[in-house]
Amino acid sequence: VRPEDLQDAIKGMKAIGIQGFNVTIPHKTDIMPFLDKIDSLAAEIGAINTVKLEGGEYVGYNTDGLGFVKGIKEQLQSSLADQKVLIVGAGGAARGIYYSLLQEGARHVDIANRTISKGEQLIAGKTSETKSVVFSIAEAEKILSEYTLIINTTSIGMHPNINESPLSLKNMKPLALVSDIIYNPLQTKLLKEAANKGALIQNGIPMFVHQGALAFQLWTGKQPDTERMRKIVLTKLGG
Repeated sequence: VRPEDLQDAIKGMKAIGIQGFNVTIPHKTDIMPFLDKIDSLAAEIGAINTVKLEGGEYVGYNTDGLGFVKGIKEQLQSSLADQKVLIVGAGGAARGIYYSLLQEGARHVDIANRTISKGEQLIAGKTSETKSVVFSIAEAEKILSEYTLIINTTSIGMHPNINESPLSLKNMKPLALVSDIIYNPLQTKLLKEAANKGALIQNGIPMFVHQGALAFQLWTGKQPDTERMRKIVLTKLGG
């Protein structure tokens, strides 16, 4: 769908009764004015990735951040509320993960970004009591030992730039959990360094699987077999 045809495409899908669909780049934000309702979390995030027809109205949701949260909870050694979290990056993925973490009870979530002002814009809309501070990458690297959960939301380290890393883990806390939402390669330079330093690691596969599973639940009311989904994704990716 071309950007100039987006509104007509939405009208056409509603006219023929399409019950739901996914939305991806470049339409995640631009679609919002053309929907009848926006879920509160999706409104905070400012982006839509899932649409469902409810009572004749198209309702927009965002399952990306909640998909990440479901995946990360599988590896956390304690509750999300007990984690001191650092999100690296301040783009669309960071925004979805940040507001989903807040909704799910995280009490301390900081942002590290090359541009401080962009990180400040990200946290400006928060309404919860969650503590958040924005740091430069260099500042975050110095205090990295304070964090129990470190999340890379940038594309740094993605194929073909596999020898790049978004930040140094020199001062990382032993046994921290390091997550990278990239899944090509399955283990980025950041994750390799983290594993070598004794951290728990997680790539982008759980987020990818769970955001799709949440969309499937919205459309059908049924819980899909996420373990089967995970295996299929890994097979398709050659993992």
